[in-house]
Amino acid sequence: MLIPSIDLMGGKIVQLVQGEKKALEFDDFTPWIKRFSQFPLVQLIDLDAAIGSGNNRALVKSFCQQLPCQVGGGVRSVATAEELLAAGALRVIIGSSLFHRGTVNCGFAKDIACAVGTNQLVFAVDSKGGRIVTRGWRSDHDISAAEAMRILEPWCAAFLYTHVDTEGLLQGFPLQVAADLRKVTSRQLIVAGGISSTEEIHRLEQLGVDAVVGMAIYSGKIPAGT
Repeated sequence: MLIPSIDLMGGKIVQLVQGEKKALEFDDFTPWIKRFSQFPLVQLIDLDAAIGSGNNRALVKSFCQQLPCQVGGGVRSVATAEELLAAGALRVIIGSSLFHRGTVNCGFAKDIACAVGTNQLVFAVDSKGGRIVTRGWRSDHDISAAEAMRILEPWCAAFLYTHVDTEGLLQGFPLQVAADLRKVTSRQLIVAGGISSTEEIHRLEQLGVDAVVGMAIYSGKIPAGT
């Protein structure tokens, strides 16, 4: 399954390279809402909230009223998760709060699962150089995505793995990484990071893995709607 990605920063849709350099930005949302409305799921990330430099909460809520979204970025409390779900998000993505100094915060995972239900939770296990990265990929932890997934599996419906090393580069996602992670969990596995072709999405689908795509859609390499 192809899941289009919307990343928000400074009130605009943006695309960053490896979470740092801004490559594209759009302030006209209507064409993208129209195109993405054909998909059963859209990924919506508030980058400002993720790095702690403000938020685009009003804009997030507006998108959730118009598109079927799973929402992430700065969701660090039960209250925030409940607020986003109440605003229309189908699921919330939790990342940074699941990790602390190289260990998994099982207590938080349990608490948020009890509060909102595992079916509405996607746990992000983004990785750079083989290590989990959080806080907008600016902090790293001495634990791998596979290790984290094995621990966190009881409390979520899906895992989101972003291969930050290839994010935004349009050079392809390492399929062996996807295959290895697929063996780790029975939950839905969603991957992102450099996916650049429809063929690649099909190959991931054959592995039982769904694909989040941003840069390739916005740059026209992968068609997404009309």
